[in-house]
Amino acid sequence: MVRGKLNSAARLAVIGCAFLASASLEAKKKPVPPPPPPAPAPPPPVVVYVPYKPTPPDYASPHMAYPALGADGLRLSVNRNISPNQAAWNLRSGYNVAALGCYDPKHKEILINYKAFLKANAKTLSLLNKAVDAEWRKKYGAGFVKPREKFMTEVYNHFAAPPTMPAFCDAMLALSRDAKLIKPTEITAFATRSLPNVEIVFDDFFRRFDQYRVDLAAWQSKWGDAVPGSAMTLPAGTIVK
Repeated sequence: MVRGKLNSAARLAVIGCAFLASASLEAKKKPVPPPPPPAPAPPPPVVVYVPYKPTPPDYASPHMAYPALGADGLRLSVNRNISPNQAAWNLRSGYNVAALGCYDPKHKEILINYKAFLKANAKTLSLLNKAVDAEWRKKYGAGFVKPREKFMTEVYNHFAAPPTMPAFCDAMLALSRDAKLIKPTEITAFATRSLPNVEIVFDDFFRRFDQYRVDLAAWQSKWGDAVPGSAMTLPAGTIVK
């Protein structure tokens, strides 16, 4: 009986060993799952360069005052909505500004032409001045001199604005050449058709100044108090438009 029990125990031991060996083989057959991938690195911060602020056209002051647009879509100007006589006198005033203020060698012809213009049209210009006086007297009475002089100061300042001087001189050079071909009796008609061509210079400048203000507002809205020309670090994932 003891031998039978031992034999049975031995058989159980052998079976147990075989089972463990089989389980071990099965474990070896199953693939071991790979380790999880490492967490992705955080995206780097976004570095952008702050562009420089828009600048006024033609080195103008950023705080300069300039005329608004009128109801007709044209810029308010001392050269618009005036009589033919006043237009001729304004043109003569602009001619004077150009003759004395256009220093570039390419504009030296203006002074020569201006002197010839004054000499050829001396009598007509004198009559024109009296006609303009009469218009101001009719509007303001005996005290017309002060408002007329104030207006003419505005005319001279308009023509002599530093930012527009180069383009103004170019326009007046062309006008001075055309003026050599007119007769004294044609001065008023010449001014009426020629003064708008000079005024284009100022219209163009004011249009570009308007655009500068739009561009500056857009820059300030986007960059605020950022230092122009500097590098700016933004949080990761920031989308810069």
